[in-house]
Amino acid sequence: MRVHAIAFSAKGCELACSLADALGRAGDAVRVFGLGAHVAASHVEPCDSLRAWAERGFTQADALLFVGACGIAVRAIAPFVRDKLRDPAVVCVDEAATFAVPLLSGHVGGANELARRVARACGAQAVVTTATDVSGVFSFDDWAMRQNLAVLDREEAKEVSATLLDGGRVGFACDVVCVGELPVGVVGGEAATSCAVGVCVSLDERRRPFARTLRLAPRVVVVGVGCRRGTAASSIAHLVDACLDETHVAPQTVCGLATIDVKADEPGLLEFAQRRGWELRCHSAEELAAVPGEFCSSEFVRRAVGVDNVCERASCATGGRLLLGKRSASGVTVALAAREPRVSFAEGEVEP
Repeated sequence: MRVHAIAFSAKGCELACSLADALGRAGDAVRVFGLGAHVAASHVEPCDSLRAWAERGFTQADALLFVGACGIAVRAIAPFVRDKLRDPAVVCVDEAATFAVPLLSGHVGGANELARRVARACGAQAVVTTATDVSGVFSFDDWAMRQNLAVLDREEAKEVSATLLDGGRVGFACDVVCVGELPVGVVGGEAATSCAVGVCVSLDERRRPFARTLRLAPRVVVVGVGCRRGTAASSIAHLVDACLDETHVAPQTVCGLATIDVKADEPGLLEFAQRRGWELRCHSAEELAAVPGEFCSSEFVRRAVGVDNVCERASCATGGRLLLGKRSASGVTVALAAREPRVSFAEGEVEP
């Protein structure tokens, strides 16, 4: 998780740096900012405008961590709050490390879990107020975040939570490997067919087995791309979107782009990756040649870059299987691959 933390005093910066160390040991990338030159230090980045900091954080970070008063945090983020499915997690912890409060995107954004982790790191009390948490009811929003599933339906997510909170039954359908017992109030198999409200885990965005279906899609798709030098980002976007449409795969399932290393500085590809917020992974010709499987082969491509195919091999380079073979248009080639998804209801088990 990319976390941007900000503090407003020397004491606050000290706590923020301590939390950054703790979160960093768990694998998070944390940047600490101090408002005003008087709190700046070698490990704290100076910040002159809280509004500008918050605005950047909403596009560049997965979570914002305020060390200070909740009121300051609320006023800072208010102009930029848009959508629970896209807003970053926002957590506030006081300078005395007494309470850690998730303010925004508690489940989908992971603010509740981040608040708990912050609390454990500094001895604070996490103050979680979301209805499913305080009622002890299973939260599919929270589960989806922990299982690396994209939530495709905002209103249906509310409907599922409301049904469970009211003691009703929610159906469950799953196209991928699923282990563990279903939570209380959730039914699968034949019993699920009578449920008007339900949850479906699938890569196919068309799957709606219930009258009101919350679609959860595994983030396991890698888009392999090859292109001529100087290709525009718009040309890449057009073909990628056409391939996603052809396979009925939601863009939210994409976990990265992949190509050959000679394209690592390609302006159009870099622009496209940045616009979509997708990580660009670059592989050498030797690495691509070693990817197992049967792929389209081109001697022209081999002579140009040292391997017979870029898009298909790149899409499978991290262990996935082809969903869609090579498609080409306007100097761009695209292929889609995905690793085998797996979800679990087992306590504490998280999909990597």
